[in-house]
Amino acid sequence: MGADRLLHLVRAPAAAPACPLRGHPQPNSRVRLPLSSAAGMRRVAVSYSASGSGPADEEGMTYKGAGVDIDAGTELVRRIRKLAPGIGGFGGLYPHGDEYLVAGTDGVGTKLKLAFETGIHDTIGIDLVAMSVNDIVTSGAKPLFFLDYYATSKLDVDLAEKVIKGIVDGCQQSDCILLGGETAEMPDFYKEGEYDLSGFAVGAVKKDKVIDGKSIVEGDVLIGLPSSGVHSNGFSLARRVLDRSGLSLTDPLPRNDGVTTTVGEALMAPTVIYVKQVLDIINKGGVKGLAHITGGGFTDNIPRVFPKGLGAKIVTGSWQVLPVFEWLQKVGKIEDAEMLRTFNMGVGMVIVVSKDAADKILEESSPAYRIGEVIQGEGVQYV
Repeated sequence: MGADRLLHLVRAPAAAPACPLRGHPQPNSRVRLPLSSAAGMRRVAVSYSASGSGPADEEGMTYKGAGVDIDAGTELVRRIRKLAPGIGGFGGLYPHGDEYLVAGTDGVGTKLKLAFETGIHDTIGIDLVAMSVNDIVTSGAKPLFFLDYYATSKLDVDLAEKVIKGIVDGCQQSDCILLGGETAEMPDFYKEGEYDLSGFAVGAVKKDKVIDGKSIVEGDVLIGLPSSGVHSNGFSLARRVLDRSGLSLTDPLPRNDGVTTTVGEALMAPTVIYVKQVLDIINKGGVKGLAHITGGGFTDNIPRVFPKGLGAKIVTGSWQVLPVFEWLQKVGKIEDAEMLRTFNMGVGMVIVVSKDAADKILEESSPAYRIGEVIQGEGVQYV
């Protein structure tokens, strides 16, 4: 590709932060809409862009109806496994001496559409880092470094700097470094003012400390760590719901808890980075498996960590469902099963622990919820 079509910038490793590392965002973390804003490992992620709404608006909405077919993505992974056996976990493990290097890659999907509409660009980089480091920590790996890919039709340096700043913030929260990246300028490929992002994280874990779910047995306890909101999955459906609602991103989110939040703030809340909290819990002992709740929700992600023949019993109502999910379900008339297979519903990470360790972990890891247990059989049962 000629120089007029591609700008390739390899960024130097970031210096160690001079300020203390930031902790992970708490579930009530908020982002603010800019004052100038208008009102208006292998995983397959499919992004869909739609404007307006069709005649079926008053029917119950689904992720597939919004353009994302999780079953098709699962089928692609099945086919890829024939070409590259061993994939399918949250992160890929590569043996290196007495350790495994654990790698993961992801993007932020159509949450970017809302970033363009709200003008919030300084936290989308946190989402980008979170999606990869939260995946690799499920193996017990400590993130070492992160790489990013930023693509746009015409490079807006000030805008790109805001995005990269968010990536650096996410790396600081993960206690890793931004090692480098690529900036691609591709005229006519993206709409004016828009961009796309991809991220790549690498971590390490001792071979005798890797968490692989093999020791999980019936009766083990499922602990959920709270999310900050929608995180970075399900936005193709969430944006359809927003269209149906008739609300703008600057309108207050309907809620009955006395908290004032705009729709844009609720949807753009940055993804929680669980790295430090999860590694601390692992050090307490008793952790057998971890599931990052992303696309596929509880239904598809929790079973990924179980040995064959085991499943999960989830006690609905055992954790706080955030107001943004209640609003999405009510406006979209979305069935419970669809919500639980699309969104994190207020729990962004599920930890499988032994019975003996559960009480201590819950006591010392607040906020955390006891949301269920491991049972015989496969899949997820909701009670």
